[in-house]
Amino acid sequence: MPELAEVEFFRRQWNVGMGQKVLKVHLNPKSRNFRRCHTDEIARCLPGAKLVDSEAHGKQMLFRFSGDIWVGVHLGMTGELKIGPNGASPEKHDHFVLVQTNRHLVFNDSRQFGEIRFHCGAGPPDWWRDLPPAILSEAFSRKLVGDFLIRRKKSPIKAVLLMQERFPGIGNWLADEILWRAQIRPHCPAGRISGIKLTRLFTEIKSVCHQAIEMIAPDWGEPPDSWLFLHRWKDNGVCPKTGKPLQRETIGGRTTCWSPAWQKWPKDL
Repeated sequence: MPELAEVEFFRRQWNVGMGQKVLKVHLNPKSRNFRRCHTDEIARCLPGAKLVDSEAHGKQMLFRFSGDIWVGVHLGMTGELKIGPNGASPEKHDHFVLVQTNRHLVFNDSRQFGEIRFHCGAGPPDWWRDLPPAILSEAFSRKLVGDFLIRRKKSPIKAVLLMQERFPGIGNWLADEILWRAQIRPHCPAGRISGIKLTRLFTEIKSVCHQAIEMIAPDWGEPPDSWLFLHRWKDNGVCPKTGKPLQRETIGGRTTCWSPAWQKWPKDL
């Protein structure tokens, strides 16, 4: 499933159509991607509207069109935004296509776990305004994180970092990277993280997410070899810090990679 940095990459794909009108809309009304909106309303309202702005929040995107029209996109597991050539016919899994003069703005989703939302109104829709603070915003604070960890005090920290109601956009690989950087074992109960360790965790959450966007969003680049990212799925992978073996196990229902030689805290687990 795309995470915060990959979502930002896909958002930028459609930005090449900024300031241009939508001439026509192709959509698949039977697709589950439209499960919470009406396809006839989309087909009626979008033609003639210009794409004027976009933003990403965690794993979601919002595109604003002229005429107070808002389109939300959640990629789900297999969704992606891409640019199609002018005049091309929609491909099998192109469930939502906005036709412009020089290009097509395409939403493709083979498994249809993603979602398209639609709203007409003077301001952003409730489903966007009600999202939790974005990780790279000033509203996302150390206190906010600490209070949430206390409420989930018995849960392993790896599972807690995947909870989108507080950590929007953090998925499996980002969570592993953050905990590896903070030298915290992924099984550590969230309630044990306080003081210096909480500060370290909070700092790494911000840092890893910021750096991931810088490296991945412009052109789908990869983090450097010094990150856990490039080693976590290798057979017989080793920790970039210690050169010692990495370990994989299931925590909170997700495959987790960590370094026992590097992530030593807390030792009594």
